[in-house]
Amino acid sequence: MDSQGSPWKIRSRKTFQLHSILKIHPALYLATALAASAQDLPSVLGTPPAATPAEWMSKQRPATLELFKGNIYGRNPVGRPEALSFKVTDEDRDAMGGAATRKLVDVRYSGPGGEGKMEIILFIPNKAEKPAPGFLLICNRPPENIDPSRVVKSPFWPAEEIVARGYVAAVFNYTDIDPDQDDGFKNGVHGVFDPKDKERAPDAWGSIAAWAWGASRAMDYFETDDAIDHTKMAVVGHSRGGKASLWAGATDERFAMVISNNSGCSGAALSRRKQGERVADINKNFPHWFNENYKNFNGKEETLPIDQHQLIALIAPRPVYIASASEDAWADPEGEFLSGVHAAPVYKLFGLTGLGTEEMPEADNPIATGHIGYHIRTGKHDLTLYDWERFMDFADLHFNSGN
Repeated sequence: MDSQGSPWKIRSRKTFQLHSILKIHPALYLATALAASAQDLPSVLGTPPAATPAEWMSKQRPATLELFKGNIYGRNPVGRPEALSFKVTDEDRDAMGGAATRKLVDVRYSGPGGEGKMEIILFIPNKAEKPAPGFLLICNRPPENIDPSRVVKSPFWPAEEIVARGYVAAVFNYTDIDPDQDDGFKNGVHGVFDPKDKERAPDAWGSIAAWAWGASRAMDYFETDDAIDHTKMAVVGHSRGGKASLWAGATDERFAMVISNNSGCSGAALSRRKQGERVADINKNFPHWFNENYKNFNGKEETLPIDQHQLIALIAPRPVYIASASEDAWADPEGEFLSGVHAAPVYKLFGLTGLGTEEMPEADNPIATGHIGYHIRTGKHDLTLYDWERFMDFADLHFNSGN
């Protein structure tokens, strides 16, 4: 690896079981892997390469962030709105049989286009020391997956298990912020804040950036709640929610940990590999997720000025966890792993270990001793209790809150 900032080669010493797990013929997979290894990645340290943490934070990190804003995720017209309020609409101090305090919090905001609201569902462990660290899930599944009554309990958000480990379980549904549909950006937070007097800019924010913006508004609330340690909150997302969690962590350094589950294309997976879902696929099927400029790279990923290993690097020096699934070829598990591998030089600038290996692990054998964690779980595209248990193990390591 070139620590001086010359282009990084996409490499993996091990194609492991993806030959069979992903049901790709071994010879074909090896050929595509070798083809990918001949392609260059942009330097994760920037050009000229950052040589110190100060150079990274003051120069290269902002420059890299701007490239992602301009070419993929878009630019928000607003950060924290001036008109932002919080109201606890329900509080049950004896939730989960006395194990937790449940709060429902309305977050309201207003802008030139009117008013908007999101609801945060919170379970705060009663027996943990206060303030307690926790996890914020950007939920991209129907509301029954995050049932505050706990009549319906989904492994997608195992609130009881999270609380039992001493963590706050917080969640909001992404459609509160922006409907997941191509509506011309008329509804949701775009309708509230987008300028009305001019044509939409090609680098204007899409829905992924909007959902990440919602996570930041939840963080605004956490800073006001004495029962929550807002300095030790992780943001978590699955699939499109994982893309949003990575962008939330890149743009809001208040998140102390960032977790991406099966985020794939335009999330954790390297675009230049051109495996699984590609940029043209995602822009065709979900034209509202990213800015208009991103469509310029349909079928031309190699011309992007950045790649997703640099998105992972934007989270440094904070810990980041990347999770894949063995039957999720569409999300390109090896590409997700390689983003973690090639983000490591930025962590090294801070004297930290990233993944600590370039060798992809076998399924169900997590790598989680450094500041970049990774596992590939046996199974399909989903967020499961196994995934959450690994995330909590990683938080135990970095938040020093394990039981």
